[in-house]
Amino acid sequence: MTDKPDLIAAIAASVRQANTAALDVSFNELLDMWENKELDIQPDYQRLFRWTAAQQSRFIESLLLEMPVPPIFVIEEESNTYQLIDGLQRISSYLHLRGKLEAPQATPPVQLGDMLVLEDCDIVPELNGLSYDDLPTALQIRLKRRFIRMEVVRKETDRRFKYHMFKRLNTGGETLSAHQVRNSAMRMLSDVFPNFVVRMAQVEEFKSCTEYLTYERRMSAFDEELVLRFFALKNQRAQFKHEVTDFLDEYMEAICDPSRNAPFNYGAEELSFRKTFRALWLALGEYAFAFANRDKTALSLGFSIYHFEGITIGIQSVINRIDLDDGAVLERLGTVLRGIKLDPAFIAITTGGGKNSPGPLNARISFVSERLEVAFP
Repeated sequence: MTDKPDLIAAIAASVRQANTAALDVSFNELLDMWENKELDIQPDYQRLFRWTAAQQSRFIESLLLEMPVPPIFVIEEESNTYQLIDGLQRISSYLHLRGKLEAPQATPPVQLGDMLVLEDCDIVPELNGLSYDDLPTALQIRLKRRFIRMEVVRKETDRRFKYHMFKRLNTGGETLSAHQVRNSAMRMLSDVFPNFVVRMAQVEEFKSCTEYLTYERRMSAFDEELVLRFFALKNQRAQFKHEVTDFLDEYMEAICDPSRNAPFNYGAEELSFRKTFRALWLALGEYAFAFANRDKTALSLGFSIYHFEGITIGIQSVINRIDLDDGAVLERLGTVLRGIKLDPAFIAITTGGGKNSPGPLNARISFVSERLEVAFP
């Protein structure tokens, strides 16, 4: 066995980047922090609250029964306030119980003042049907005084350490999609690019072209992931090896991390994005990312990620030749793209599994690009 001093030194250097502390706080203190804006839950992170009323109720039941609960994690800001980075479902459940939660994205939506009515409590079923106001005073006090461990990442901690901590704490959570974790984690580095991605996802032509995304995909921020995928493939496709999640993480991190300072011209990229999706909307309308029907004779309304990648990136080779004010040009664009979608060769590389590797990706992009270059020399 060797000492490997270089490895030991590397670990020691990384440990020095972290400055953490542990506190035991009551839920009443957490509520006070929340109301006094001393505890912040980032809006993008807050939207990830997904627990059902039954899950929330069983957590409250666990508190009343004094069962062990996992710690929450917060980051200390320069203002000495705390930003929650793990524990959203638990904190939000308590806020809901007390009528202090606003979560319009929840199912059903929760408005400020709505108080959780307990249900599906299976250890003490007598709790079912009760709200906080219905509980005996002794149980109300027990809940308010119940302590939870709060792990604090001090403000002196290196920002990259904060980023990696958020990412690792939240990765794998069944309620979070890869992009939801990515979006919130990257804000530990910088919120400029994440805000840009969110804003581009609200561009009308983009929303219209992707209107057939399922409700579940929209709730998991897949529309925002599509925006990121567009820029990543347009600008760094050569870096894509196999795992899409890793590729998108790396691309977004390079832009967000001030120490890496990857180039991204926001003005030019926004113009490119807007023109691409306006051209596709004017040329194909709701069929922008539709695919061939079973008979392969017409297009079926829907959304295909393979069509999204192939068409949005393939059109870049001629996008500067597309005049959005020329009806004849747009009609020709629509005709060519419909022909591509129904071409047996294109259907073969955009259907079935195993198409997420560089080979098939480049094949569908090249197919679109080559056809368009012939149509728009």
